[in-house]
Amino acid sequence: MSAHQISENIHTRAIAEFVAGLRYDDIPQEVRTRCKLLILDSLGCALYGADLPWTRILQSTLGAIDSNDGAAVWGTNIRLSPPHAVLINGTQVQGFELDDVHRHGVLHVGAVTLPPLLAVAEMTPMTGREFLTAAVAGYEIGPRVGICMGQEHIGQGWHSGATVGVFSAAAGAARGFGLDPERTIHALGIAGTQAAGLMAAQFGAMVKRMHAGRSAQSGFYGALLARDGFTGIIDVFEAQYGGFCTTFSRSGDRFDMGALSAGLGQTFETMRIALKFYSCVGSNHTTLDAIRDLRTETPFALEDMEKIVVHGSQVTVDHVGWSYRPEGLTSAQLNLPFCVATLLLEGDVFVDQFTPDCVDNAERIALSRKVEVVHDPEITALGSKFRHKVRVDIHLRDGRILQAMREAPRGSEFSFASAEDIIEKFKKLAVKALPSEQIDRLVAAVMNMEDLDDASDIVRLMHP
Repeated sequence: MSAHQISENIHTRAIAEFVAGLRYDDIPQEVRTRCKLLILDSLGCALYGADLPWTRILQSTLGAIDSNDGAAVWGTNIRLSPPHAVLINGTQVQGFELDDVHRHGVLHVGAVTLPPLLAVAEMTPMTGREFLTAAVAGYEIGPRVGICMGQEHIGQGWHSGATVGVFSAAAGAARGFGLDPERTIHALGIAGTQAAGLMAAQFGAMVKRMHAGRSAQSGFYGALLARDGFTGIIDVFEAQYGGFCTTFSRSGDRFDMGALSAGLGQTFETMRIALKFYSCVGSNHTTLDAIRDLRTETPFALEDMEKIVVHGSQVTVDHVGWSYRPEGLTSAQLNLPFCVATLLLEGDVFVDQFTPDCVDNAERIALSRKVEVVHDPEITALGSKFRHKVRVDIHLRDGRILQAMREAPRGSEFSFASAEDIIEKFKKLAVKALPSEQIDRLVAAVMNMEDLDDASDIVRLMHP
């Protein structure tokens, strides 16, 4: 590289040096513990996702054209080439709106980080400590790219999990392969040029589920090819023409380049990743928490309710506030009015509430029409960190208005769940794919990962 090129890729280089140089002992104990819980949660989501219609299509379609058996498809006895396994596993993690979310960075981190990294663990000897270190590297980078791009990124119609997620995937896989900073730069540059994903997929298309898998696959390709000398864009973030930041923001300044490398090694974004306890998009959770609490404090019958008004950010309105159309489970799980109706009628919004026949359930649809999602400029002005903040007004027919404000949902970084709650959620999901004794062994392997001599033991425990 010339001196000119080095000066232009200061943030890309800082990221690459952090990823390549990160060591287990550099990671605070609280971050290691949190990351293991996040990993366990994502694996549970993947095991549940192994038998969903869209993942079964991927498994059969790719299995029909792929005779390689280099990597496992989790929760099944299928083995495919690593890139295809990564694509499917990432889709399974994100397959039912159950997985983690970094709210500020607008990213489902485990779905893009873990599939390529566990594929690397099947290809390259790796201890549990090395695996956890690489996972933290991936968990740290993607959210920073999301913070850099801000909420305008998703507001413009890009699905950030599919775009910024490639950098978590590439970072984790590059660290797993043990790439030096120069090759890690190329891994990021190869991944970044593959970034893509349109938010219109949320309105019913199965392909929305695949965005995370495709992002994971792109990051895997980035690390794999860079390992073998293939080159990528060395200033993938900084390039003025065709760089990630300028292209996806359609500007030269509507992003925060400094956020890419700010606090690397000191402030850990892993601690700001939230978990979901509703089976729907993260933007809906604060509203559901507010309504659940209000109904507990002041019980009311549905016939006593006139309407519900949810005041939220412009991103919330655009992302989840549209009038529900019965176009598939994806739209059902992303639409806020439909999820509110589900909670009011069913008492919960988890996997059992989203069977295929719920999509055109007349009672839920009718009740969803009583839910309005309106823009609150004051919430929007707070920025992407508070994009999930809502004020919920429940208007009753007797004139009373029940009101609650929520900034963050259960399981968020501000109210993180206990290990017991996370393990309970994991077991409820994993039982769909594995026997109970094997589930217990998998929990023990993940929670004591630092003692594993071979990280691929985790993969073996995800075979039925």
